[in-house]
Parts: sequence; C-alpha cells; structure tokens
Amino acid sequence: MHPSRSSYNNDLSNIQEKVIRGHRLDFEDGIRLFESPDILLIGKLANIVRERINKNKVYYVINRHINYSNICKNKCKFCAFRREDGEDGAYQMSINEILEKASQIIQEKATELHIVGGLHPELGIDFYVDMISSIHKRFPEVHLQAFTAVEISHFAEISGTTTYDILKKLKEAGLGSLPGGGAEVFSTAIRKELCPEKLSGEEWLNTMRIAHRLGLRSNATMLYGHIENNEDRINHLLKLRELQDETGGFLSFIPLAFHPENTDLENIFNTAGILDLKMLAIGRLMLDNFDHIKAFWIMLGIKISQISLSFGVDDIDGTVAEEKITHSAGAETPEALTVDNIVSLIEETGREPVERDTLYNHTNLQMKN
Repeated sequence: MHPSRSSYNNDLSNIQEKVIRGHRLDFEDGIRLFESPDILLIGKLANIVRERINKNKVYYVINRHINYSNICKNKCKFCAFRREDGEDGAYQMSINEILEKASQIIQEKATELHIVGGLHPELGIDFYVDMISSIHKRFPEVHLQAFTAVEISHFAEISGTTTYDILKKLKEAGLGSLPGGGAEVFSTAIRKELCPEKLSGEEWLNTMRIAHRLGLRSNATMLYGHIENNEDRINHLLKLRELQDETGGFLSFIPLAFHPENTDLENIFNTAGILDLKMLAIGRLMLDNFDHIKAFWIMLGIKISQISLSFGVDDIDGTVAEEKITHSAGAETPEALTVDNIVSLIEETGREPVERDTLYNHTNLQMKN
C-alpha cells in the first residue's frame, strides 16, 4: 500500500544524498520528485547521473523512418495516424516501395532504418519477413530496428504461433533490434480506457523479455501527458527497471510527449516544457540501470531537447527523415534534421556530439573545426 499523496513533502535532501551516493531511488522518491516544484534541483541531480554514466557526450544517429502502413485494426484514442482499410488517406507500401524508400539511406549515409506501422488485419507474417530480408539483402550494413512489441504480438496472433517463433524468424531474416513503441502507460485502467484492444502492459514487457533472451536489444518508452498520474508514471518506470535488472536488454528510455491534435483526446492540452523536462530527468534518476535517456526531438521540439541535455539526457535521436506518426497528431517540428543541424544544436549547449550506430558503437566523433 503506497502512502497517501498528502504524506509527501518537497524536501529533496535525502533524495539528493541517495543520488550522490549512487543509491537506488524507490517509489516514494519518484513521487516526491514529480510533486516537487524545484525543477532546477531535479535537473541538477539528473545531470549528476547523466555525467557519471556518459560524461559530456551526446549521441545521435543518422537514421530514416519508414512507416510502411497506417491501416490498423486497433482504435487507440490517442492515435491520429491509423486508418481503416479503404478509408481516405489509408495506405500500404509494397515491398518495392519500401526498398525504394530505404534506398535513400545511401545518399544520407544512414546506419539505421526505423520501421513501424499499423496492425494490418490482412497481411500475413510472410510479408514482414520478406520486407526485412529484402532490405537486409540490399543493405546488409544497415541496422534494421523494426516492429514494436505490439506489432510482434499481432504477427504471432495472425500466424497462430508464438512470440518467440516470430522474433526468431525475423531475426534470422535480418532484424537487428526493436523500437520501444506501444508501451504507452502500463496501468491496466488507463489501457482499458484508451487502448482496450492493444496488448497489456505485462504482455508488452514479456515480448521484450523474449526479444532480449534472443539477443535482440530494444528501446523502452512511455507515453505521458494524457490521463495518467504520477503514480502511473513511477509504476511504469519501476516495471522497466525491474525487467532491465533481469535482462539488461534495453538500450535507452524515451519518454514520448502526447500530441492530442486529430485524436479522440483533442480536449487535452499539449504537454508543458516543465513536465517534459521532469519526465526526462526523473527517468534518468529512476532508471539507474539504463545507459541512455533519449530526447525525441520530433515530439519535444528543438529547444526543449537542447535544454534536456542539462536534465539527464545524453541522446538526441537522429536525422529521422519522414516521421509520420507524431506529425499526424499535429507536431510542428521538422520531419528531418541534417547532421550539421544536430551537431550544431548539441554544440550550442557545450556538449560533445558523438555519432553512434543503433547499438551505441561510436561511428564518428564530431569535433569543432
């Protein structure tokens, strides 16, 4: 039984002591951090952890997003991307179209393709295996980060097989890792309200557990700024931390700011910058077994992403190119940034830009001329 909200106070001195000593924070610590108005101290504490793990480095990747279809059988209230098959604006890319889109990585010198889409009710697993194997054969040097845990679960369902078998088959075809999408918030009550057709939080975690055991690394996310509360957020973080203790398979944590435009939750305001920075900083403080905390600039905007580099963040994502899901929900950020853009925005904060691949191998250390 957790203490009532009224029992918390804003004195963070004992949390500060824990952070300095490298001790693990607990549920009550996390709630007090969210309830504290002292955003600068929270940022300072997150920065201590961030520099302890990653010193002054900020990572980025040259990558391209491919959203292969927006046709989806689920009807999540927070999604502006999905369409019914045959609905105006619905699309499904062919393998050749996907390969054509992927070919642009050659000009961009990308090292990663990030591939996600809707839960198409008609496509079988052979389509997805063919997609991955075709791209992998054409571009064997490019890392394929593809299919959320939600998609993997859907593939298993339509194939009448297990998650393990699906992941094994995709890995053999060339899948390199999994993105972190679909986690939303693990709270059963919230999922029942917002995305009742989607796999449960426990099923999401178990899909990642299986992927990690197969040697497939993944990212982890949380969608915040809708109807969740602080307890939901901390419980979500603790479940991620627990699985990371077990498998060590997560690469990074990426808090995703909810964008309400064109969704069933349009009455909700966009997240405020203070909440964005708190989510990133508290993620850094609670997830002591994660090496990286990522600011997804597509959702946060350039300025908040820059500020976040002093609030626990050590990764700014990448060039991205043609992200569609967040922009369907009204994101006003660019759909891509150049390497020069990214290097400049990192250097403006006094940090050291480091180009990485998906698995955080350093591909090029950027230095000022």
